[in-house]
Amino acid sequence: MNPILILKRVSFKHLLKGIVIGLGRPFFILPTLKATKDCLKISTANYGNQHQKNGRANAFRHAFWNYLIAKRCLGWNKNEKVVLQWAKKVTDWHETVFQNEELAKRMDLHNNEVGRFIFEQNTEKTEEEIIELLKQLALESNRIDESSVLCEYKNRMVHIL
Repeated sequence: MNPILILKRVSFKHLLKGIVIGLGRPFFILPTLKATKDCLKISTANYGNQHQKNGRANAFRHAFWNYLIAKRCLGWNKNEKVVLQWAKKVTDWHETVFQNEELAKRMDLHNNEVGRFIFEQNTEKTEEEIIELLKQLALESNRIDESSVLCEYKNRMVHIL
């Protein structure tokens, strides 16, 4: 994951929006970057490169990413609502910046929301316990297609492949 190559793919408009988001909570930037790096490392350790596709492993990665951002930022601000809003803002921005097919984008946004829900419901659990919980939820995730109504899968992960 080369940050320079990633930034080259981002339009100036989206880059500015990312900077504005970061300036809103500057103390959350480093925990978010570390959460992102750790999420990718843990996803790869558990699923290999399958987390880069649109299957159950990807559902795990998106949910865990949102959980981990909120968890790590909680060290800087004890207000759960604030860290959850931050996680949503950052990951929604990511989905806007890095274009995806519409169904994959809907799936990612849905699984991001599941991760934030898991954080809200399990603030006392360790990251290791959350990893096991999310792995189980990923196994139980529902396959969706263009006709799927995602609100029918509230608080449950979804996948395409």
